[in-house]
Amino acid sequence: MTIAGDSCWHCGEPLQAGAVIRARVAGQSRNLCCHGCRAAAEWIEQLGLADYYRLRSQPGEKPADPAAAAGIDLAPWGRPENARYVVRDLGDGHREALLLISGIRCSACVWLLERALGSLPGVVSVRVNAVSQRARIVWRDTDLQLPQLLLMISRAGYRALPLDAQGLDDVRRHESRAALKRLLVAGFGMMQAMMYATALYLGGIDSLDASTRELLRWLGLLVATPVVFYAARPFFAGALRSLRAGRLGMDVPIATAIAAVYAASLFETLRGGGEVYFDSVSMFVFFLLTGRYLEMRARHRACDLTDALARLAPTFADRCLDAGGIERVGIRELHVGDRVQVSEGGIVPADGVLLTQSCRVDEALLSGESAPVAKQRGDRLIAGSVLEGGPVQLRVERLGADTALAGIAALVMRAQAERPKLERAGERATSRFVARVLSLTAITLIGWYIVDPSRAFAAAVAVLVVSCPCAFALAVPAAITRALAALAQRGVLVVRPDALQALADCTHAVFDKTGTLTQATPTLGEVETFGGVSQTEALHIAASLARPSRHPVARAIAAAYPDRKDVELHDVMSHSGLGMSGLLGNRSLRLGRCDFAQPAGQTLPDCEDAVVLADERGPIAAFRLHERLRPDARAAIDALRAQGVAAIIASGDHQTRVADIAAQLRITDWHARLLPADKLALLADLRARGARVLAVGDGVNDAPVLAGADVAIAMAEGPELTQASSDIVLTSGRLGAIAPARALVQQTLAVVRQNQRWALYYNLAAVPLAALGLVPPWLAAIGMSLSSLGVVLNALRIGRNASQTTTTHPAAVSASVSQGAGAL
Repeated sequence: MTIAGDSCWHCGEPLQAGAVIRARVAGQSRNLCCHGCRAAAEWIEQLGLADYYRLRSQPGEKPADPAAAAGIDLAPWGRPENARYVVRDLGDGHREALLLISGIRCSACVWLLERALGSLPGVVSVRVNAVSQRARIVWRDTDLQLPQLLLMISRAGYRALPLDAQGLDDVRRHESRAALKRLLVAGFGMMQAMMYATALYLGGIDSLDASTRELLRWLGLLVATPVVFYAARPFFAGALRSLRAGRLGMDVPIATAIAAVYAASLFETLRGGGEVYFDSVSMFVFFLLTGRYLEMRARHRACDLTDALARLAPTFADRCLDAGGIERVGIRELHVGDRVQVSEGGIVPADGVLLTQSCRVDEALLSGESAPVAKQRGDRLIAGSVLEGGPVQLRVERLGADTALAGIAALVMRAQAERPKLERAGERATSRFVARVLSLTAITLIGWYIVDPSRAFAAAVAVLVVSCPCAFALAVPAAITRALAALAQRGVLVVRPDALQALADCTHAVFDKTGTLTQATPTLGEVETFGGVSQTEALHIAASLARPSRHPVARAIAAAYPDRKDVELHDVMSHSGLGMSGLLGNRSLRLGRCDFAQPAGQTLPDCEDAVVLADERGPIAAFRLHERLRPDARAAIDALRAQGVAAIIASGDHQTRVADIAAQLRITDWHARLLPADKLALLADLRARGARVLAVGDGVNDAPVLAGADVAIAMAEGPELTQASSDIVLTSGRLGAIAPARALVQQTLAVVRQNQRWALYYNLAAVPLAALGLVPPWLAAIGMSLSSLGVVLNALRIGRNASQTTTTHPAAVSASVSQGAGAL
């Protein structure tokens, strides 16, 4: 029948004015009445069944309420007080959600979720990781809201939960219970099937009459059927998802083997003759599930370190009432501006400002520093830190996804949601491996059918099982997941997992000086003024001009004049690598490098290493800063040098200060007065000579240089951490973490190679034995499970030792670049 143009293309109901939703179906844009009809039409289109609309004789049924059909309550997630604990604002109208996805098992699940969520209007990117069961979704808030994302995840057959303690516990509890129930069913079925098989084959088969043998076969079918259709269901579901995705995942040969053995046994039972393998299929499923259960437990242990970040935030908080007294409230009931009391040993519930005189807090899991940190009134307290002493009060400034704790957890979870190139390459290799396994199985079946038909089936099943590439598929993700967790424990957050390979291979480390090798903020020393201007007036103007900048030097000048009542400036601009400029009335002011600040043609003697404030008439003041090395800078440089990594300083500062820092660190290759473009040219020259360059900067002012390196490490602390755009972030601010991190990454890559070699050697040794009929299917199942478990346990070795063995990586290149102009 023909549906009118003012009716829904899917269900035929009249369209409401202003509520029309469009979707592209069968090559044309169609009008739909609701999101439920649009989802149904899009799924029909994606499955290649668009001819349904041409051949149907009745309109499609209107989907029921989507939330009710999915079995989830979306209403709570539409409220801002709940959504703020899941959704992060990325700016420019973009939002990010990091979610736990229950039910993910393999790359086919990843493909399905990414395709389903990517089809929603407004979704910018979707990244899903099967091992860590994390998903990162970025979307435009003008086109989409969180409830619609959760609904689509539920429609795809999965369950989304927030990355908090309750969500983690729910997923683990549900996964563990489901795995145990299936394991118990398989174990019970295996024991019963083996008992019946013993009666059939071990001594009594000749003495049994036909009716008894028939009864034992039917009893074997009775106990094996729940094993196949319930306990083994995850294997069939995984195989079906793989085939729908057009891929050959590791569940395909397993499901094929189970189905083949069960079907053959069922056929023999129905026709009343021949051998049955109900004991073998039950044993096969039991051993596979045992291996998967142990893998699950190992995976949970691998994620424990990073999951601990999500568990830091408390569930309740003590809010101070205006009338006096304290009330106990849920963490989601807090608002910005509330006063909160934290007792001794309590956990800070939100980012805020300390109102009490002083306290000490333990920020070990946030920064990697074991020593408690002293705080004074007005200092910032970070959510998740533990109070030593107390009680204290703080004023809430940031909640939910805006806290520093959430920022750190987001960086970790974002990395876990990404699939590095190594893992994607492993998935492609696994798919090719499965294709070869199926081909080899067919060859074995044909070969044995020619030689001895009675042994053909058992040999083919053994090949199918023993050569399943589970261990090969787990080799990379198990190691990467463990490495990310171990690095996070050391205060090293990997934002982009692909950087691990580059970090292991780097030959040169290029360091910024100010705020990287030296303390984050220098201190203001001597102030020299000119033209009768007082030091207070000059500092007031300079601090007002410097305050908008985030450069460490600008911060030092701004901090020296704490009065926030700045002079009124206009057209304030930051000049990268040079300084700041602005207008004070009709005066044109500049603050920065000597040659930048002073009018053309004027020179100021003995001030080249100072920060100069000047107007169009001449210099107003010169500020000299004092810098101190970071406490672990020398040890960090020496550790990298011991690993064969050459250290270079690339700074925009004056030659005198750069030379002094270089001498203290025993670095002979240093460059001063470099603009950002000059630093990029230095990196390009190094890379042209064959070097693999690691750049280390403060994460804010060195963004172009960090982007131009093979791998970038940012020194980020507090709220700035969430804005870092580098590959790796040092949350502790300790340069000494770089060399151990590089050694740990090298260990990770070594473990990946070990895992892959083990999987390859295992298959090379086991497949010929199975093809020759020397390995029964149940023994093949044990071998495959032990192979996969060995890979996971080997990955758990990563990061076990506090001191990692370093690998000397000789520098391949020596670079010499002419010095250029400098920067503030």
